[in-house]
Amino acid sequence: MNTLSIIQLIVSSSLIYAAPLILTALGGTFSERSGVVNIGLEGIMVMGAFMSAVFNIQFAAAFGDWTPWMGLLAGGFIGVLFSIIHAVATINLRADHIISGTVINLAAPALGVFLTRAMFGAAQTGPLPVSFGRTNIFLLDRIPVIGPIFFENTSGPAYFGIIVAILSWFILFKTRFGLRLRSVGEHPHAAETLGIKVYMMKYSGVLISGLLGGMGGAIQAQAISNEFGILTIAGQGFIAMAAMIFGKWNPLGVMGAAIFFGFAQSLARIGTYIPIIQDIPTIWLLIMPYLLTIIVLVGVIGRSEAPARLGETYIKTK
Repeated sequence: MNTLSIIQLIVSSSLIYAAPLILTALGGTFSERSGVVNIGLEGIMVMGAFMSAVFNIQFAAAFGDWTPWMGLLAGGFIGVLFSIIHAVATINLRADHIISGTVINLAAPALGVFLTRAMFGAAQTGPLPVSFGRTNIFLLDRIPVIGPIFFENTSGPAYFGIIVAILSWFILFKTRFGLRLRSVGEHPHAAETLGIKVYMMKYSGVLISGLLGGMGGAIQAQAISNEFGILTIAGQGFIAMAAMIFGKWNPLGVMGAAIFFGFAQSLARIGTYIPIIQDIPTIWLLIMPYLLTIIVLVGVIGRSEAPARLGETYIKTK
């Protein structure tokens, strides 16, 4: 392979693996900007992957090539439903955020596999009829040099995630809604004195995280695994949380961190084509994303400035 082909392979593979991380990490950003820790992103991704896979199998004949995109919406919908559980537990019932999220992470895989066995008679759904596959971005793929690298034979969901990241940055930092959401995460009682409905803003942040996390799981199932099983979501939610912290709760930084982790994940698949690392044992490339996650959580978390009231129980003043 020539240099241009290697670069194109690295970029396209990194974007494919980054797509679910981008959306899920953005979801975590909205939740934590509102002051609610959502460690349950892993479980939400699991249910999003399950729902999208079931939708894909059941409605492929009806929607054709649009099936994965409709499955994306189905995954987001189930993600919202599961995030309601976390929102009620942490906001209304004042449960510990970590415990609530952990319960979701424990319950979702078990529920997903149970339903899969009940519906398909096995722990996996089997191959999906229609997957996202690879695509060329219209007209942009014709740009000399840049076009073949970034816009040819690439991931449509990844560019969807990039658009969502830019939109999220605009919403958080350039709109009234974003200002209110961030104020609730920084000082909810002060926000309350200004007439901001704190509970509503916290619910908004958590539900948006469920929507994006479910979509992230749907992309993982329909673009990478091409099925749903117990290993479809294997630590992706925690890697997304690391990307969120690494990106300092800024959507653009989060997007960049997610692409970096996507690159790390893609090395296990494309490492044999890259001269510099082709002799590294595959097992090291497989565990690379998880090692990087640990390094980020240990080395960066102390330097990242989280929302001031993140994880604290809010009690409305009377």
